[in-house]
Amino acid sequence: MVEHLKQLKEGKAIECPTYNYALHNRAPETIVIEPRPVILLEGILVLCEQQLRNMLDIKIYVDERILRRIVRDTKERGRDLENIIDQYLATVKPMHNIHVEPTKIYADIITNSGMNDVAYDLVSSKIEAFLAAAES
Repeated sequence: MVEHLKQLKEGKAIECPTYNYALHNRAPETIVIEPRPVILLEGILVLCEQQLRNMLDIKIYVDERILRRIVRDTKERGRDLENIIDQYLATVKPMHNIHVEPTKIYADIITNSGMNDVAYDLVSSKIEAFLAAAES
C-alpha cells in the first residue's frame, strides 16, 4: 500500500488489488486507479503503519458500528445475520480492540459515523483547499 500511494503521489497509475468478501481472500482482478490531486485512502489498518501515516495529509478514524456492519454484510456480501454476529464476536471485535482501536490516537479527526456534519465540513473544506492549491 505504501508503494502504491507513493506511485499515485508521483502521478503514476496503479493496479489496485481487490478482495472477495464472500470467500475471505484476495480476488484475481485488479482495478486501475489513476492519480488525482486528492487521494482518499480507507481501511481499518491504515493508521497502524507509521510510514503510511506519515504520507497522509488528513487522518480520520471512524468508530466501527455493528449495525452498519450488519447492513453492509447482508446486502453487499450475501452473508446471514447469525454468521455476521458469530464472526463479529469471535474475531472482529477482539482484533479491533487489539489492533484498530489503539490507532485512533494518530487520527486528526475521530467520528462515530458518516453523519457528523462538523467533521464533514472540516474535511470537505480541507479537500477544497488541496484542490485549489493543485489548480494554481
